[in-house]
Amino acid sequence: VANTSQMEKGRDRFPFPYQPYDIQEQFMQSLYSALDQGKVGIFESPTGTGKSLSLICGALSWLSDYEERRRQEAAALLQEGEAALSVSTAQSSTPSSSAEPDWITDFVQKKAERDLVTKLKDELKRKKREERLEMIRNNVQLKYAMKRKSCEDDEAFKLLQLSKEDQSETQGDQEDEELIIAEYESDDESKSKSSEIFGCSQIYYCSRTHSQLAQFVHEVQKSPFSKDISLVTLGSRQNLCINEEVRRLGSIQRINDRCMEMQKNKHGEKKQHHEEGVKRKRGPAKSVCPYNKALALQQMRDEVLGTVHDIEQLLKLGRETHSCPYYATRLAIPPAQLVVLPYQMVLHEATRKATGVQLKGQVLIIDEAHNLSDTLSCIHSAELTGTQLCRAHSQLSQYADRYKSRLKAKNLMYIKQILFVIEGLVRVLGGECKVGQNPQSQTTQTGTEMLTINNFLFKAQIDNINLFKVLQKYFEKSMISRKVSVRMYSSINASFRHCVSFLCVPLCAVASADQQGSVEAEKVLSASPMMQVEGFFMALTNSNTDGRVVVHRQGTLSEGSVKFLLLNPAVHFAQVLKECRAVIIAGGTMQPVSDFKQELLFSAGVGDERIAEFSCGHVIPPENILPLVLCSGPSGQELDFTFQNRDSPRMMDETGRILSNICNVVPGGVVCFFPSYEYSRQIISHWEANGALARLANKKKIFQEPKKANQVEQVLSEFSRCIQRCALDSSGLTGALLFSVVGGKMSEGINFSDDLGRCVVMVGMPYPNIKSPELQEKMSYMDKHLPHSGGRSPGQALIENLCMKAVNQSIGRAIRHRGDYSSIVLCDRRYSRPATLSKLPTWIKDRTSTYTNFGPAFAALRKVRIKSKPTAAALLCLHYCTR
Repeated sequence: VANTSQMEKGRDRFPFPYQPYDIQEQFMQSLYSALDQGKVGIFESPTGTGKSLSLICGALSWLSDYEERRRQEAAALLQEGEAALSVSTAQSSTPSSSAEPDWITDFVQKKAERDLVTKLKDELKRKKREERLEMIRNNVQLKYAMKRKSCEDDEAFKLLQLSKEDQSETQGDQEDEELIIAEYESDDESKSKSSEIFGCSQIYYCSRTHSQLAQFVHEVQKSPFSKDISLVTLGSRQNLCINEEVRRLGSIQRINDRCMEMQKNKHGEKKQHHEEGVKRKRGPAKSVCPYNKALALQQMRDEVLGTVHDIEQLLKLGRETHSCPYYATRLAIPPAQLVVLPYQMVLHEATRKATGVQLKGQVLIIDEAHNLSDTLSCIHSAELTGTQLCRAHSQLSQYADRYKSRLKAKNLMYIKQILFVIEGLVRVLGGECKVGQNPQSQTTQTGTEMLTINNFLFKAQIDNINLFKVLQKYFEKSMISRKVSVRMYSSINASFRHCVSFLCVPLCAVASADQQGSVEAEKVLSASPMMQVEGFFMALTNSNTDGRVVVHRQGTLSEGSVKFLLLNPAVHFAQVLKECRAVIIAGGTMQPVSDFKQELLFSAGVGDERIAEFSCGHVIPPENILPLVLCSGPSGQELDFTFQNRDSPRMMDETGRILSNICNVVPGGVVCFFPSYEYSRQIISHWEANGALARLANKKKIFQEPKKANQVEQVLSEFSRCIQRCALDSSGLTGALLFSVVGGKMSEGINFSDDLGRCVVMVGMPYPNIKSPELQEKMSYMDKHLPHSGGRSPGQALIENLCMKAVNQSIGRAIRHRGDYSSIVLCDRRYSRPATLSKLPTWIKDRTSTYTNFGPAFAALRKVRIKSKPTAAALLCLHYCTR
């Protein structure tokens, strides 16, 4: 049993599925302390050191102790309140000798009674929640569901309605109300209701990809907390929908549109059913989703809370119970103790609101956070093409014309303002919004222009429009983006010809589209752009100093684009840091931490006293890793892969000789990373011409990173099988060689464990394109707003950091567990610079040797020997996730 003093001191022991390493115990102790003190923690733990399990056991141990402390405090307060109330009652029953009027005494007494009642209610709600979860875990949820009161039966249905229905003054007329989507919206009202029923302390865990989230959930299932924790995994409709009619639409936007239309149909049927005397309209029955039933959603919610499920298990459960996993998981958010979700759902404020995520006073863990700054910038950036702008203008114009007799004057005014802004954006691209004209036929001058937000508004002549008011008073309350989107989809189903006209496509294209069938139709019938327009409007409401607008003109209006570039990600992260009780930012490597803190934390107003840092080494023995810097090749050619030198035939020939020597002595798999796709194609073509590629193929079978993401799995499987075969037969091949690209599909999230990655070769330094207008603007912004340090400007530091972050992610693909071993070869003399070496992870940097000559480096590589014969299972153990 935890108490206040124990919480302050922390824990000495943590529940763990096995005897933890020392660094895991240190990790959990530091994590526990950071959560209890409400810190912003930066935790660095290399992959293979059990980071996920340490996060789980450390955080859930704190949550368990924290909940116990709350229970003890609640019991103590109730006891004190009852004693105070009894004293007050006794005093009021005797004549008062004080000068206080009776009404003051009565008021104080009644206030004490009200406070006591409130505390009792809170305690009863907590007990009720715990009892419900216990009953669910004991597999009596079906029996429990049948015994619910009728008022509670309506709970899920109410949560699935738009909370804004009662705001009739902002909803427009009756026709507008019929277009409202009957979708769960977590506004203030429904949030308060949910928290009243289910309120509990929560931990939100987010990561980059769904496969990483699934791995985390699997770790929870293996942990000592698997039977006691209520966990829900969130995802998009694209990941959680089980309605095959909707799933086969493919794109996430079209899936969203179709789902919302089906709910609108259901909402319309319910409304018509409850209205007496309304004559049923003729026409075909509108389809509704058979998986969106209130009782079924409740039952699935209970099962989700009773047992830990990953995404695949949620899909299976949804099909078994014939209920929608997407909405069932959203209903499960308020009572869940651990919420697992992707980055975007928690880092974007509008998405948090729509999903029902409440960070106030809760704990947030951001894993795989090495690219957190870039992720925030990407999430809050927005881009619109000329085609999207013209289609949005056409759709909204037709919507206004169709319902102008039913829309209120105020709503028509906002629609006209939106159309005016869209026309201004099109003018900036050099075109015009013309009815029925294909934007591909409008020619524009080619060029790129970078503007501040204010200058862009002036250039587009829309500076007189209050975008804040348009967003808050109309986009949010009327949900015009969804209405137009749903109406568009209905028009698609009703008439393909009407849809082609509706999407601002020339009528002459109808015949050809009809003839070419569904494939071409899919290209024409892409998702509504009104959502993107709303997102761009929102981006333009950022502070003038925090962002820029890039105008790209590409010769035709359709190819041109306007893009908002966020320069200050801290402005959006600040709200997250302010709301949360504690924020944990974790990753395999968080170097350089000083720049990370400056850009994201100090700029967001976080003081140094609130920041806690933890970094640990790897669990592997020192002799299991051989990182080395090569300054020259076998022929003595200096390795300098700068942009000016790397294209020379001598440099490419020397790189081929280095790889050939490595493949001669390193068994199993060798993974070679190039700085870009362009250089990869160039150097491989050169090797094909001079025979170097054929010589490499005599030692190891060669694989290349595929162009398409859906081909990654196949290439990796063949790579794994080849290494297994070479280890078991006498074909002469010693394994396989995989050519990949830094920042590509195989440089992050893929594990080349054991024989799959006995050596990782990094060719050159993958610096970003310094000529990029976006990068130049980012550097300029940082030089102006961030302090200089170490004789370098923040812009120069950004370039170096982006390069080394990419390097660290790539070279970390090999060492994946305690018994693993590998060599890392950094081919470029620039890696030997102290400032560059300092940006490597500590556990790699401390073991790195620099070789000016190739001979001693090659001798060190020859000493690496297979320590134990790998099993077939180990050879086939390839964990991957596609980007």
